[in-house]
Amino acid sequence: MDSVHLPSRSVSIVAVAAVRARAAGATLRRLVAFTLIAIGTLVTKAGKSPQVMRPLMTEQVFRVGVKLVPIVCFLGITLGIVIVGQTVTVLQTVGAVKFTGMLLVTVVIRELAPLVAGLVVLARVGTASVIELATARALGEVEALEALGIDPIHYLVVPRVVGFTVAVATLTAHFVLLALVSGYAFAFARGLPLTLTGYFGDIATALSWADFPLLALKTSLFGAVTGMIICYQGLSQALRLEEVGAATTRTVAQCVVGCLCIDALFVPVYLLL
Repeated sequence: MDSVHLPSRSVSIVAVAAVRARAAGATLRRLVAFTLIAIGTLVTKAGKSPQVMRPLMTEQVFRVGVKLVPIVCFLGITLGIVIVGQTVTVLQTVGAVKFTGMLLVTVVIRELAPLVAGLVVLARVGTASVIELATARALGEVEALEALGIDPIHYLVVPRVVGFTVAVATLTAHFVLLALVSGYAFAFARGLPLTLTGYFGDIATALSWADFPLLALKTSLFGAVTGMIICYQGLSQALRLEEVGAATTRTVAQCVVGCLCIDALFVPVYLLL
């Protein structure tokens, strides 16, 4: 009996996978088109209405970046103790101190810090932003802006994308600094024979000159992609109020996938350093 139904089940699985793949491809094309429109708006309207746009961008940077500094500092300290401190302790125990700098640069600076900053921004501000935009679209506020001659992309999207981009980059720097310092403090408290100059000297030796621009580029892309997906899900189509929750769920999933894909693109580059 099972052998009779197996082919039909296989066909149904393939059909569902094909439908989902087509839907994902269509969403990606629309998202790319939305991104190109936003970039075109940013370029063509740069410098227009500075007395309106600058306060909006400042507000978004404060909302997404400054207000999240305490929680990122807390995560930097705790994860620094949990991950960096234990890593240094284990390396000291097995006599592999020479790998300290390389492991910390790879794990903390290149990978952990950008992902933590991006996820914190997404969880604390991103979900609220997509709900805000989707609700505004559902209530007709976006159409009201267009009726007043205000470009919604310029007024709603550009400040948010700029705010998310700046916030993720700066929060990553805070996380890296506190994670490394708290990790050393944990190792020092345990009485490990590791000097401060030797610890940061190993990290500086493991760092390449390209790590700094690559980290800035990666974090900026995390923030820009997160902001763009949030604005796309909130504004791309008219939603009923009861559909806002589903749009928020899609936003979180797409932002996580987008950041992981960007992170994967940097792996071959890091391997060449």
